[in-house]
Amino acid sequence: MVDYLPKDSPSTIAMETMEEEFDGAVANTRVMMKDIEIQEAFEFKQDLKAIDGVSEVTWLDDAIDTKTPIEMADKDTVDSYYMNGNALFSFHIEEGKEVETTDEIYELIGKENAMAGEALDTATSQKMTGKETMYAAALLIPIIIIILILSTRSWAEPVFFLTAIGVSVIINLGTNIFIGEISFITQSVAPILQLAVSLDYAIFLLHSFGDYRKQTDTPAQAMKLAMKRSFPAIAASASTTFFGFIALTFMDFEIGADLGLNLVKGIALSFISVMVFLPALTLMFYHWIDKTEHKQLLPSIQNVGKTLIEFRVPALIVLLIFIVPAFLGQSQTNFLYGIGEQPEASRAYNDEAAIEEVFGKHTPMVLLLPKGDIAKEEHFVQELKNFPEVKSTVSYVEAIGPAIPPDYLDESVTEPFFSENYSRIIVNTTVDTEGEATFSFIDEIQSLTSDYYEDNYHILGESVTLYDMKHVVKKDNTVVNLLTVIAIAIVLLITFRSLSFPVVLLVTIQSAVWINLSIPYFTNTPLVYVGYLIISTVQLAATVDYAILLTEAYKENRKEMHALPAMKKTIDEKIFSIGVSASILSSVGFILWLTSSNQIVASIGLLLGRGALLAFIMVVLVLPALLSLLDRVIEKTTWKANFYKGE
Repeated sequence: MVDYLPKDSPSTIAMETMEEEFDGAVANTRVMMKDIEIQEAFEFKQDLKAIDGVSEVTWLDDAIDTKTPIEMADKDTVDSYYMNGNALFSFHIEEGKEVETTDEIYELIGKENAMAGEALDTATSQKMTGKETMYAAALLIPIIIIILILSTRSWAEPVFFLTAIGVSVIINLGTNIFIGEISFITQSVAPILQLAVSLDYAIFLLHSFGDYRKQTDTPAQAMKLAMKRSFPAIAASASTTFFGFIALTFMDFEIGADLGLNLVKGIALSFISVMVFLPALTLMFYHWIDKTEHKQLLPSIQNVGKTLIEFRVPALIVLLIFIVPAFLGQSQTNFLYGIGEQPEASRAYNDEAAIEEVFGKHTPMVLLLPKGDIAKEEHFVQELKNFPEVKSTVSYVEAIGPAIPPDYLDESVTEPFFSENYSRIIVNTTVDTEGEATFSFIDEIQSLTSDYYEDNYHILGESVTLYDMKHVVKKDNTVVNLLTVIAIAIVLLITFRSLSFPVVLLVTIQSAVWINLSIPYFTNTPLVYVGYLIISTVQLAATVDYAILLTEAYKENRKEMHALPAMKKTIDEKIFSIGVSASILSSVGFILWLTSSNQIVASIGLLLGRGALLAFIMVVLVLPALLSLLDRVIEKTTWKANFYKGE
């Protein structure tokens, strides 16, 4: 995730500075060897160093002079590396080699020993991405086919739908090669989201085609009329989603741009596929639709509009009760900024628990200080060690001693500690990788370091990266949500040529978004922030289609009858189509949640599944209530509304 931080963030600058100044990098992995003697630990350290992709292996001999008996050394320092016959090694795994390097380390240490760390988390997530995406697709496609079969009157139509969107998904995945690289989170989420969000376009077109087949002489004529009739609805639906995803590309935290660009490309390709490829495919094989016709498998729901419209007053009261707590709650959720914990059943989770049981929490940080003043550094290190969260430090003044000038020693001895401009100190802490306590501790470290060195220092490490991420994404939240709302409002303004329709639709769907995102706060469940940020955009952009479909039909029916009869008729006509769309999107979300071991992907799935259901409820209960209540306002603020005025 550090790759996606802005180039001017402190963590990114610190990382680049250390790469320029020092050959080594920050430790991102740990290995615990059980029942091992000191001499054996020295030999293991060399074996670990020999593995391709491993560097900066740190053990006890880097923190103290091992020529003297360890009983005479500082106990806290020794216990950080060697305790009760267990040795803990810290090292760096090169970026891009996480999977193959951790596999080789597993072979070296066997099943009885343990490995944990940021690089292992990345390797585990990357390995699971491909498997889980295929697993999710294997579960999802049959469910979508069942939903489509139940909602159509031909066995062939679901194949046409999935072929048209499937082609665009494959082209989208293929064109990623021109981007160079994408996040494995994008790889997990984008194809399935694209399928779920854009399947409606194909459904709109083929349903229109089926209607016009009954009124025209030839399939070609029916398709021309279907394309003309469905184009505005498909274009409006695609535009709201398209511009919603474009808003993600404005995030400073570039994972948003990574996913946003992929989804924007996917929506554009889906739109082209439905308007160009699907008509050609349908006209070539329309006889398959005729030959595979079947009776409608779901019974038609009679007078559902009359029933639902009776709940309009209670629906508005419930909305008024919940909207303010939901708005406040969604902004107070306890967020996680990393990828969260590994699944409890995984070796990575159990290994980390085993290491923590012996050595406790271990979150290393690195400080780069101005080189030259050994006496000041000694005082600084002593103050650093006074923090209860600091378990041990690795520095020149401790490992070698302040009495020995670095110039008297061989460069190979001083190289881990000094570069041309900086002195490097490794701080081994017992804080979690993230959380309020961790971020407060980082503030304290920065304050102490500033007292000694003003702004002329750098601090880096996984927890520091997450600290920066927290500050970056807070700004992103406001920007992305504002851009999404503005973009969708403009599309709705153009679509309905009305000042009031966009407001009513956005209030309806945004309320569903706030309720969805406030649930983690009220259930005291931490939420992965990337999932929160993406869903606050994706749910609004994807589910506003339901509101557009219902409102477009209501607007036409309102020209022929009064508000309440028009709304009853509209609900009767459109609830089935909206239900099909919502059930597909909700299925996608819940399957991502159930199948993914990556907490970011799983949280996106849960929020999406729940969000689609909430949006459906809001559109069939709250939106009709708002439209009928504000009927006169809507009429006056809509260009050429032509609403029915008869007795």
